[in-house]
Amino acid sequence: MIKVAIVGTGNISPQHIKGYLEFPDRCEIVALVDIYPEKAVEKKERFNLTNAEVYDDYRKVLERDDIDLVDICTPPYTHAEIAVNALKAGKHVLVEKPMAASLEECDLMIEAASRADRYLSVIAQNRFTNGFMKLKKVIDSGLAGKIAHAQVNSFWWRGHSYYDLWWRGTWEKEGGGCTLNHAIHHIDLLIWLMGMPAELMALMSNAVHNNAEVEDISVAVLKYENGAIAQITSSVVHHGEEQEIIVQGEKARVSAPWKVYASLAASNGFPTGRDEKLERELNELYNGIPELKYTGHTGQINDVLNAIENKEKLLISGEDGRNALELITVIYKSASLKQLVKLPLSKDDPFYTVAGIRANVPRFNEKKISIENFKEDHITFGKVN
Repeated sequence: MIKVAIVGTGNISPQHIKGYLEFPDRCEIVALVDIYPEKAVEKKERFNLTNAEVYDDYRKVLERDDIDLVDICTPPYTHAEIAVNALKAGKHVLVEKPMAASLEECDLMIEAASRADRYLSVIAQNRFTNGFMKLKKVIDSGLAGKIAHAQVNSFWWRGHSYYDLWWRGTWEKEGGGCTLNHAIHHIDLLIWLMGMPAELMALMSNAVHNNAEVEDISVAVLKYENGAIAQITSSVVHHGEEQEIIVQGEKARVSAPWKVYASLAASNGFPTGRDEKLERELNELYNGIPELKYTGHTGQINDVLNAIENKEKLLISGEDGRNALELITVIYKSASLKQLVKLPLSKDDPFYTVAGIRANVPRFNEKKISIENFKEDHITFGKVN
């Protein structure tokens, strides 16, 4: 039985709690930690976690020998400290996105996991959705051909009050805006589908949220070594949240939400109709891929439990979490300095550290409102496929 401690019992924690409760014969939540203990008590009562002790300091949890896995659901700027200390204490770690506040912090976490010989996984729950998992397998099959272009529309919408919460809307505590904290899901998926680019250019702005220092929209153009191009739009200003990833292969277009189109060319190169045979093959492949038994956070929690129980490889490792943060960091560097940036980012680059990022990014507005907690803890996850 894997004993679990959840550190941070805010808005995202119910998704984690529900995930663990799907596997009562494999794991048990035995500790809940929050700097506002009343929030932890509320989660204990809501989910009937009778054996869970409540703490106001995560360090008290690390003193317990019976805890195997520390699940971190705190604000991003705290992730590295908690994760590194948990790993040093011999615990496995599952940490919410983004992995940390800088690449330097990511590397400290990865090094701590390696030294402790413990698992470190970073939440990227959209890999555990049927639409994206099937799209990945279709692209890997090669049926659509070499990828020429990908369009990532990470469209979210958040009301003005969203950034009133005390840790949101500042570079110091949230670490960034929509690119880091919303589009990271689609950025991770793009890396999963296509790998890391060679270079990129980006722009960012704060268009409508004047109570936040950070961006509420950014656009990046990426170029890969093989000549492919990708575009990423990261936003919390899009009504309707119509999210999608469209991949243009040499032979066909495929996407999530699923849609396929394969063009045929006339002798002069102009389109002359559709390759119905290829479209049929792609649809048959997509529809023939089995559905996932567990999806979202529950799917990733299942993957982490499998790894711990059977010493298996994680689908999403610390290195995967670092890759997503590196691509986001390079977007911030390009947009802040208004220049083309090549990857990978070196350790002597100012944007490698928290201090360097904070010294170079723009502050679009002054954060003037700071409330401790919202009365409502309901959250949404956009259009998940």
